[in-house]
Amino acid sequence: MDENKLFDKFIAFTAAVHQVKHEMTQGIKPEGITPVQYSMLEYIAVSQPVTLSQISDCQQMSMPNTSREIKKLCDKQLCEKYDDPSDRRKQYVRLSGEGDRVMKEAFGHIGARFLTRLQDASEKDLQEIVHAMDVLHSRVFYTDK
Repeated sequence: MDENKLFDKFIAFTAAVHQVKHEMTQGIKPEGITPVQYSMLEYIAVSQPVTLSQISDCQQMSMPNTSREIKKLCDKQLCEKYDDPSDRRKQYVRLSGEGDRVMKEAFGHIGARFLTRLQDASEKDLQEIVHAMDVLHSRVFYTDK
């Protein structure tokens, strides 16, 4: 396999993923939070519990900015910080009950948009899509978490 062609396809695929994610999440952000805060909530929702450094790294933000935004989200009662019981110096962040509710509602809207995109897919297409996502997740988009 030509590795350059494979990489070119990867770049095109990831660009398309970002574009479709933008389209599917447009207008979903809850009132009173910024796009950056929504992105952080989305990351926390799918990866919790997470550390501030994991959020900082994923969001490509400085630690001071990450801490400030997480504090704002905690003040809005959308997430909460708690100490690691085995190492009190380490803190984790997770969604609060309200944050969980807000993100479930957002993901419900996104899910409906996703299913609309797939409405004409056959059962075989859907099985192939699931398999392709499983392969991509295990071979390309895995995390060290």
